[in-house]
Amino acid sequence: MGPLDRVLRPVQCQTGVDGMGKMKSKMWICCLAMSLAGLFAFVSGCDSEIGDSCSANVDCSSNGDRLCDSSQPGGYCTVEGCSATSCPEGSVCVAFFPTSTLVTPCDPATEDRLGAADATDDCAFHEVCLTSGFCATASLERRYCMKWCAGDGDCRDQYECRATGEHGSQKVPRSTQDFSTVGETRFCVVGE
Repeated sequence: MGPLDRVLRPVQCQTGVDGMGKMKSKMWICCLAMSLAGLFAFVSGCDSEIGDSCSANVDCSSNGDRLCDSSQPGGYCTVEGCSATSCPEGSVCVAFFPTSTLVTPCDPATEDRLGAADATDDCAFHEVCLTSGFCATASLERRYCMKWCAGDGDCRDQYECRATGEHGSQKVPRSTQDFSTVGETRFCVVGE
């Protein structure tokens, strides 16, 4: 018995037959509708997880809500434009900034702390101070859901478990946080 059979088997319809041995049309439509509903439930439950390999967007989601980053080895299922709370279970939203632009140092503990005696203002008005201690241009930020990990063993081949704060990566803060107070997380990314 194949996986499709397991989905469709519980659907039992009373077919009813008229005097000429033909299935009554109302019953046939009922059976077809229930079978299609079961098939849809089966197919939509087969979406890949964030960080899985892929070669096309449809490999990641039948609903079109995930994309395949084919620039990564073996492809990488992800969601672009996430927020701190929008990524699927087992993944985390990470902001990426071009490392070539991270040149001005800042102190995340004191940057833009209004009213604080030791407040600093090293970043320009259009920049944010990252936990890595560098100012980043806010408009260059790109956000992606990334597979969360505790160690390299949680990532597939050619990938490593890396902490945010390295290589222009930053955990996306919740609405009550900012980049300097959000802390760090770990995620699977191409190994160096």
